[in-house]
Amino acid sequence: MENIKQDSDFKINSDTVLLFDMDGTLIDTDFANFLSYKNAIQSIIKLEKEIEYNPNERFNRTTLKAIFPNLTETEFEKIVQQKEENYKEHLSQTKLNKSVADILMKFYTTNKTVLVTNCREDRALMTLNYHNLTDKFSNIFFKQNFDNKNRTNKYKKAITDLSLQAQTIIVFENEKQEIEDALLSGISIDNILSL
Repeated sequence: MENIKQDSDFKINSDTVLLFDMDGTLIDTDFANFLSYKNAIQSIIKLEKEIEYNPNERFNRTTLKAIFPNLTETEFEKIVQQKEENYKEHLSQTKLNKSVADILMKFYTTNKTVLVTNCREDRALMTLNYHNLTDKFSNIFFKQNFDNKNRTNKYKKAITDLSLQAQTIIVFENEKQEIEDALLSGISIDNILSL
């Protein structure tokens, strides 16, 4: 993970809007997510071998299908549903990214701070509440806010819905595709902090 620039390196003034991604950026949720999937898989199908945690890759639905290509659609859906139910049991395995959280805490009272996440609302709020961050955001964009049929540029969506000017935005993001989306939304590369 790259080091975050110090907030003194940014041109943050009262007009600056800070957009934060959640998973992997503001909060490391990968291990809790993995454990939730692992427990769900074990409860739905009999495992012949133990699945291993890979800290370099987030376990997701694509990973599930790759590791278990013979799952029926019913088994797949049950695992995904059970994974969501298991997540609350693993909240203690989530960790705040201190450098990003410190910036949020410093500026949430003076600047517009927006969470833009591809996480579903219930899991995002559960995670934010666990870390006492829910009330630190002026606005929150969850996955439900986006068109589920097509991949949506969450940054463009936030800019449009909130009538923001791209040149006033600083982004905190860890996913390459999402960084590309921020650039496509008109946000300067100098204002995108990749983790």
